[in-house]
Amino acid sequence: MTAVSNIYPTAALQAVDAAHHIHPFTDTKELNAEGTRIITKADGVWLTDSEGRRILDGMAGLWCVQVGHGRPEIADAVHKQMLELSYYNTFFKTSHPPVIALAEKIAEIAPDHMNRVFFCSSGSEANDTVFRMVRHYWDQMGKPDKKVIIGRWNGYHGSTLAGTSLGGMKAMHEQGDLPVPGVDHIDQPYWFGEGGDMSPDEFGVHIARQLEQKIDEIGEDKVAAFIAEPIQGAGGVIIPPETYWPEIKRILSERDILFVADEVICGFGRLGTWFGSDYYGLKPDLMPIAKGLTSGYLPMGGVLVSDRVAEGVIDKGGEFYHGYTYSGHPACAAAALANLEIIQREKLVERVKDDIGPYLQSRWRALGEHPLVGEARMVGLVGALELVPEKGNRKKAFADTGTVGTICRDISFQNGLIMRAVRDSMIISPPLVLSHDEADLLVATARKTLDDTYAELKRQGKV
Repeated sequence: MTAVSNIYPTAALQAVDAAHHIHPFTDTKELNAEGTRIITKADGVWLTDSEGRRILDGMAGLWCVQVGHGRPEIADAVHKQMLELSYYNTFFKTSHPPVIALAEKIAEIAPDHMNRVFFCSSGSEANDTVFRMVRHYWDQMGKPDKKVIIGRWNGYHGSTLAGTSLGGMKAMHEQGDLPVPGVDHIDQPYWFGEGGDMSPDEFGVHIARQLEQKIDEIGEDKVAAFIAEPIQGAGGVIIPPETYWPEIKRILSERDILFVADEVICGFGRLGTWFGSDYYGLKPDLMPIAKGLTSGYLPMGGVLVSDRVAEGVIDKGGEFYHGYTYSGHPACAAAALANLEIIQREKLVERVKDDIGPYLQSRWRALGEHPLVGEARMVGLVGALELVPEKGNRKKAFADTGTVGTICRDISFQNGLIMRAVRDSMIISPPLVLSHDEADLLVATARKTLDDTYAELKRQGKV
């Protein structure tokens, strides 16, 4: 049986999709009325839809396709592994060669103090694992009252029960009476939107000290961990001011609290380092990973565990009652090993740091001159454009937040570039294999999209 492709007309595929498929993070009724976009092929940084249109994948799938689409090395590795051992679990005192090799490889590229990994199938599952492991650690250390985990408003840590709770997306909390007890939040380091009259440096320190205040409010004896993304991805590519992480590090160094760096988006080369923690000089106790681990070719995630936490969870003995059917799936492990081999062989981490990263950053930041853009920011290969009604005035935003972002996103698709809209910000996170010519085309298309959006907003009287 061959893979399902564009074997029916687009309208037929849309009709079947509408009849049977519930999409994630979607108003299904609205989508079904509009009709889904059907992607049938992908190669490198390019997608092809069911109408034969090529679209530049400015989001690397969903922040994940580091090595680009259609790499035969990964497909071949998975095929070979499936012929040899398609599946076996890692429960019941059992392991297998691909997961052993992958655990060793991850320990090799991880920060020096992190030498163990717990595998799962996604970033959401990784953060559920974090929730359980943090509490289990403190129980093992004889401090069972340390339960509370502090996250950040507008942070994103997945959409499972624990992941949604740890994240700070209020719209998600409203569906299901979340967060669960034992989770609290502080503000995000979003200078452009929330910095007021403070300079970025002043704001970075001010927001970081909310963690200190929250710990004192709850009681250090009750706080188990602080969880944060090095750069908030789904929240809108929130790049903290330079003063933020040094102050957070100071606060955590003075307290007996675990630090969880969510590396699901920032990991595996996105910032020009293996991990966002490397970029900011952080020393986390736990690091959830996923996405770039396999470049999205197969679903796999995990949690990197520091030697400190391993001492409590492993060395003190006792069973950790947690795991998944597909923890360390052999075919997924084979995909991850092939993916990491490509990243190392092609020096993609170094390329983001020294070549394509600076190249795209300079061109992307030039978009900040556009009359619709209040700020253009980028680190590595992840960036955002803040769309504003009045250039130079950070305090004035569009009415009906998200409407303008959606207009711009739809125009971008029509122009042949995938950008994501978060509120009224446009987000990109392209594959690490993006060429200079493709970067030029990405920026040119983004500029045309801004021009087209500006014209549409003028027509509607929004600017």
